[in-house]
Amino acid sequence: MSCFFLSSLQSLYNAEVWLGLDFFRRIYEYLFCSYLPISAGRNVALDVEIIWPMTIIKCIRKGYLMKKVLFAALLLLSSCVPAVAAPSINGTTGLINNPSADVLRPGQFSVGYYNLTEGGTGVFSMNVAPKLELGVAGFRADHHADSTTTLNVKFGLVSETVLTPGIALGVEDVANERERSIYAAASKALPFGLRVHAGVGNGRYNGLFAAVEKTVNPLVFSGNGMFPATTLIAEYDGKHMNFGARMSVVPGLKVDGGWRDAKWYVGVSYTN
Repeated sequence: MSCFFLSSLQSLYNAEVWLGLDFFRRIYEYLFCSYLPISAGRNVALDVEIIWPMTIIKCIRKGYLMKKVLFAALLLLSSCVPAVAAPSINGTTGLINNPSADVLRPGQFSVGYYNLTEGGTGVFSMNVAPKLELGVAGFRADHHADSTTTLNVKFGLVSETVLTPGIALGVEDVANERERSIYAAASKALPFGLRVHAGVGNGRYNGLFAAVEKTVNPLVFSGNGMFPATTLIAEYDGKHMNFGARMSVVPGLKVDGGWRDAKWYVGVSYTN
């Protein structure tokens, strides 16, 4: 049992060579470095694999490592839900109406169109500087001849980590064409495919807003049939409860649909 445990951890450590996953190495060293008398200049993985395996096994049997092992398992569960940016109906990276703390990375852009009961919305956003996202949203109303274009900006104040939430500050409709809204949003991934969001803002947010999303992994049916990975969303935007689903058809391409402001909507978006 102990040998299997060591082998599994060693595989996670070696994954960094292939995938560049520094996260697994940090967990590996978190578990063992404080217990092993590793001399300066020695390789941690080599020492653990060859010189001190019996020392580690003895620590495991005595229960010294169990708390750290359980904590590391929780970290691995939390890391299994990567944040994938997609635009909200209002253009800012987020959920349905609400923004999240996610910000497009350097070189990324997103584009999308949402068909609403009262009209339609076309959105485009891109990263213009580290942690800075700039975008526009064009709103078309079926019963009005004119349309409105708004400018959005969002800055990632704190990046999300395994233990702490991401935090972003933003402004929707900077020029106040419809209703300027200034907000702060926080997002945090949890185990089992859950992610929670909360924030505060003025304008259309009317104070507090919050959301929870649950990602369902792809379902494979008999034969070649498969239902794509889907994120189920429930949010309160400060005025209404909204519900939706976001399906990842192919990498970057998502199809949305649901119930927003007591009316249905459908949409499609792409993030590179």
